[in-house]
Amino acid sequence: MEKQLPKTGKFGWTYGLISGVIGIVFGVMLYTQDMHYQQNTAVTVIQVVIGIAVIVWAILAFKKANEGYLTISQALKIGAGVALIGALIAVLYTVVLSNFIDPDFAAKVMDDRMANSPQAADLTAEQIRQQKEMGIKYFW
Repeated sequence: MEKQLPKTGKFGWTYGLISGVIGIVFGVMLYTQDMHYQQNTAVTVIQVVIGIAVIVWAILAFKKANEGYLTISQALKIGAGVALIGALIAVLYTVVLSNFIDPDFAAKVMDDRMANSPQAADLTAEQIRQQKEMGIKYFW
């Protein structure tokens, strides 16, 4: 009887969902700390490390299920699948967050960007207001 080989798509879906759930948990954690609109280096590094860790975990799980055999093509398929599914879940979470959970999300992002912008010190209050309005308009 011929042995069933594991499918890369199954691992992409499974670990992509895991990546998405971990990302949502991290996003909710940021939301509860009122840090979800801030973009700083530490948050970005943590998000990238989570993504890479789940992709490596998926590839190693596939290799183990395939009796230690893994081609570069299979690894790339699994990595792309995990990243794609995780990114789609992250986009859905962001849409729900910005439209239903925190409708002022765009305004908070613009306030944070303007407060941390070196050019904002040279602008008048009216110019800052106009920049904010334009940013929010194009943001959504």
